[in-house]
This record gives sequence, C-alpha cells and structure tokens, in this order.
Amino acid sequence: MATVTTPAPRIALPGVLRHRAAGKLLLLAVAAAVLVPLANARWASGSWPHALTVDLSEPLGRASTWIIDNRDSHPLFLYFFGYVSNAVVLSVRAVYLVLLAAGWAGVTAVAAVTAWRVAGVRLALGTAAAFLACGLLGMWVPTMQTLALMVVAVLASVVLGALLGLAAGLSDRTYRALRPVLDTMQVLPAFAYLLPVVLVFGIGVPAAVLATVVYAAPPMARLTALGLRGADAGVMEAVASLGATARQRLLTARLPLARKELLLGLNQTIMMALSMAVIASVIGAGGLGDRVYQALASVDVGAALAAGIPIVLLAVVLDRVTGAAGERLGEPNGSPLQWGYAAVVAVAVALAGRLTGRLDWPEAWSVGIAEPVNHAVDWMTDHLYSGVPYIGGTADWAGHFTTWVLDPLRDGLLWLPWWSVLLVVATLAWLIGTWRTALTAVLAMAAIGVLGVWEPSLDTLSQVLAAVAVTLVLGFATGIAAARSERVERALRPVLDVFQTMPQFVYLIPVVALFGIGRAPAVAAAVVYALPAVVRITTQGLRAVDPAALESARSLGATGMQQLRQVQLPLARSSLLLALNQGVVLVLAVVIIGGLVGGGALGYDVVFGLAQGDLATGLVAGAAIVCLGLMLDRVTQPTGRRGKKGA
Repeated sequence: MATVTTPAPRIALPGVLRHRAAGKLLLLAVAAAVLVPLANARWASGSWPHALTVDLSEPLGRASTWIIDNRDSHPLFLYFFGYVSNAVVLSVRAVYLVLLAAGWAGVTAVAAVTAWRVAGVRLALGTAAAFLACGLLGMWVPTMQTLALMVVAVLASVVLGALLGLAAGLSDRTYRALRPVLDTMQVLPAFAYLLPVVLVFGIGVPAAVLATVVYAAPPMARLTALGLRGADAGVMEAVASLGATARQRLLTARLPLARKELLLGLNQTIMMALSMAVIASVIGAGGLGDRVYQALASVDVGAALAAGIPIVLLAVVLDRVTGAAGERLGEPNGSPLQWGYAAVVAVAVALAGRLTGRLDWPEAWSVGIAEPVNHAVDWMTDHLYSGVPYIGGTADWAGHFTTWVLDPLRDGLLWLPWWSVLLVVATLAWLIGTWRTALTAVLAMAAIGVLGVWEPSLDTLSQVLAAVAVTLVLGFATGIAAARSERVERALRPVLDVFQTMPQFVYLIPVVALFGIGRAPAVAAAVVYALPAVVRITTQGLRAVDPAALESARSLGATGMQQLRQVQLPLARSSLLLALNQGVVLVLAVVIIGGLVGGGALGYDVVFGLAQGDLATGLVAGAAIVCLGLMLDRVTQPTGRRGKKGA
C-alpha cells in the first residue's frame, strides 16, 4: 500500500514580510544594526576614515618620473612607441595633404557624391551645404585638419574595435574578459584618457589620435560582438550542416547577418571620435577643437561659435549618412556604371578647381560671425545677465540655483556619515536590482573612499543629482508632450537631432555666455547634453504602449490625464527607468567637463592633473569618476535589463 507523505507545515509570515522589497529592507536593517555600531566604534562617523585610505601619489609619481626620464632613451619608446608615433603623424599628414590637394571644390564634390550614392539626393545636398558653410565661416583649413585626424582615428578605431569584437563574438571566455574592460572604458571620462597618453607620446597629434582611438573603439567592439553572438541559430545550423568550416561560417553567415550592427558600430565610433577629437585639442590636436578651446579660454563666444558650428555640421552629416546607409542596407545602391559616373563628376570638379587655382577657400567668400555674435552676447549680458525686473537675470538664476540647491545638496551629502552613504547606496541598488548589483555599487563607492577623494566625489555627486533632477523634470514633460502630439514631435525632432550630435565641448559656449563661470553653468551644460536622450526614450516608451490598453481605458470613460497616469506611465515603466539611467550617465560625462567652467570637484582634478602633468591627481580623479559612474549605473539600472529576477 502506497505511503502518503504529509508535507511539512509552512511557517506563516506576516503579510508585509512576504513582499520582496520589505524582505530586502529587513535584511539590510539587521545588517546595519550589527555592522554600523562596529564601524562607528572602530573608525567613528563623519567623512571617510583616513585609516582606510591608500595613498597612490608616491607610486604614480615614480611611474610618471620614470616615463619622462626614459621617453627619449628606453628601447620600448625608441623602437615601439616611437614607430607608432611616426606612423600616426605620417598618416594624418598624408590625409591632410590629399584634402588640400583636392581643394574645397573637390572635397565638397566627393563628400556630396558619396552621400548621394549611399544615402540619397536630400542628404547629398545637405552634405554639400554643410561643407560650404564651413568655408563661409572661414573655417575651411581647421575643418580639413579635424577631418584628417578623424579619418585616421576612425579607421584605427574601427579596425581595433572590429578585431576585439570578433574575438569576443567567437569566444565566451574572451567576451567575459573584455566586458568589464569595455564597461570601464565607457564610463571613464574623455579627459582621463589624455594624461597617460600625453606622458608617453607628449603633446601633439599622435597623443590626440591614440587617445581618440582608445575612446572610440569600445562601441565598435561591443556592437561587433553583439552582432556576431546574435546571429540566427537556424541559419548557423544550416550552414554547419553543409560542412562549412569555422572560417567559412564566419565569412558567409555570421558577418553578413551582423551587417546592421557593424554599420551602427561605425556610426557610434564616428560620433565618439569626433567628440574626442575636439577634446583632444587640449593636447595639441589643432583644428576646430583648438579654435573652440582657445576661444573659451578667452571667453570669446563669437569665435567659439564660429568654430563650433562646423563641428556640429560635421557631426550631423556623418551621423545622417551612416545612419541612412544602415537603413538602406541590402537595397540596390545603383550599378557600377552609376558609381563610375559619380566618381568621374567628383574628379572633374576637383580638377577644375585645381586648374583654376582655387584650391583654398576664397577669403572674400568668408562671412565673419564672431563680431555680431559677441555684440549679441554683450546685449544679453547687459539686459539678461542681471537686473531683469521681477524674474531676475540668468546670473541671478545661477546664483539662486547654487545657493538653494547645489550648496544644500553638497553640504547634506558631506554631513552624512560615510557608512550611511554606503547603506543608502546598498538599499537603492538592492531594491532596484539584485544583491550582486548592491555589492557592486557599495564596492564602487567604497573604492572612492579608499582612493582618498571622498569629499570631492560627493561634491561631484551633488552636481550630478541636481542635473539629473532638472533633466528628468524637463525630459519627462517634453517627452509626454511629444508622445501625445505628432506636431510637437515633428517640431522637436530637428532640435533634438542637433543637440544629440553636438560634441560635449560645444555646449559650454552658450552656457558661459548666459551663466558665467561656476557650478551652476556646469549643471546647465549637463542638462542640455542629457535632455535629448531622455526625451527620445520617454517618447518612444509612451508610444510603444499597447493601443488595446489605451482603447480599453477610453471605452471606460478615462480622460487623457487618467490614461497617462493609470495606463501609459505604468506600462512604460521600463523605458522611463532606462531614460533615468541614460540621463545619469550622460550628465556625469558633462559635469566632469564642467570642470573647465568652474564646476570644481573631480572634474577640476582631472583637468589640473592634465595641465600640470600630475599623473597621481589626474588618474585618481579619473578612477573615482569611473567608480561614481559604476555606482550610479547600478543604482539606476532596472533588473529587467539584465534579464534576471530580483534576488
């Protein structure tokens, strides 16, 4: 006779403890009750204990001194880095000479014809107009210098990124090893790349190109690996069943299936390389970035804008052409005969310009905008900067924002005991993610204290939090308006396109003109930079809500506001959290660059370390920024994006 097993009785838990979040909070409360008194008794409260810091200034100083002393004599520099430097210089010079030999007419014709065959007539006309505008602004030669550097940097970035992505896409072990490296490279601010490269290669074009390659290669590597690993399993099985070798499977199946990801990687690499090429002007890259940097140093907004507009035009053209090429991938792009005709037209225009002796852009065709722009800035300074009746001026707004928001937020964070900051980070990260998420966030925050930059990091954190709050308020409101009105979305699209493709450096120009120097202008630049991504993601998430759910709400008599609050926002929760996460990452990137306009804290330390050649100050601040970015990413990244359930 079968024996019936009686299940063991379950212990009934109070209702509140059955909730996953309540259980997590209870465990954290128990851990805090045990650990906090021990930590408080051993190291006391207040700022991060000095006994738990590690001073890296001495070893990093020795490393910096050794590099400087041996840069001209050690075989590693003479026979490796020296050859790399010479190859970069020769490559950039060769591309630059080709561009000058083609002349302004030839370069414009080649760019327009390429855009026509790849992306269509409209983008060809836009490309021609963009290059002509660079000449009209009197920036033709700096534009060619930046373009030459871009060509070499993008080619090297694409090759390096594709090779790394190929290795990560075909090997799980390589993918796991590369992933944290690429994560770190993505969070590390652009300025932090410059200092070690300058120490090895000195000031000049080689350091600028190599720093750009290191910064721009990760997107190509990530998207190449993603495309190769996401290849359709059925197709790969069919190819393998036909007896294809691993190499044949790669060339005939994996790479063709990953074409869209590869082209998207090229697009992202171009945009990041252009952004970095501007920042690299600080270390002697020349070109448009150097004009912007010099103008900002002298607060010449007109000259900065004259150099900044060509940067934006280049970014928009390259983004549109590569994006359109990706959308039209697989469609017929014309016969070889049509391509031949197009090439003949471009060469004919270039030869005509050369034969007529008009290689350089005619000086008489240039339009100076610096003086009228500076007059406009002076007018704004006189009438909007301060003294506006009732509402006050932009300087008053910046001062009030600093006094009422930034100062209390910074002072509040610095007032908190160090262990309470770690506890808050652990709580937020675990509630939104898993225990691994919380552990990573806490370790990242603790590493900041160990590096000895606890207070400047909290100062930077206060700026990031303030900027994120403003960005989310404006971004969610604008995204909701765009999602509910086609007209609003169409009006916003070109504005968002320009803002999203504009390099980070250029945002500082109008900010300095309107708000002066300080932490508030740095926050304002960060808001403008992060806002387009938040608006786009919010709009897309709200528009992706199931129409059946909205129709059901309308049939029950729900008003538009009720549909938004009770249907759209709850169903778009994952998109809104993604918008929050991207807003945090983008804000952090520009708050650091805000160190150039008085943002202070970690951003200032990175800039100071670069200017003084102080490896310890610059690298420690850069490492702290990475840790801060990693912590904020984990605290704001929902578990759903990882594909796991909460622990």
